[in-house]
Amino acid sequence: MPLTMVNEGMQVVLLKINEEKKLKKRLQDLGLFDGVKFDVISNDMRGPFIINVMGSKLVLDRGTAQKIIVREAR
Repeated sequence: MPLTMVNEGMQVVLLKINEEKKLKKRLQDLGLFDGVKFDVISNDMRGPFIINVMGSKLVLDRGTAQKIIVREAR
């Protein structure tokens, strides 16, 4: 499912990023790579998307969050 569909407080696992190489590389440099677990801190439908990846908070625009495919962590 796209990251934009995940509720606040959930932990998810990144499956893939549906994006061109440049943005995909930038996200990977920030810690978003296949298999990484992270927490959704904020999913305000009108504002930015905030996640916690390996102890760092990242703010993503909704367009970018839509291209990140995840599943719920177990």
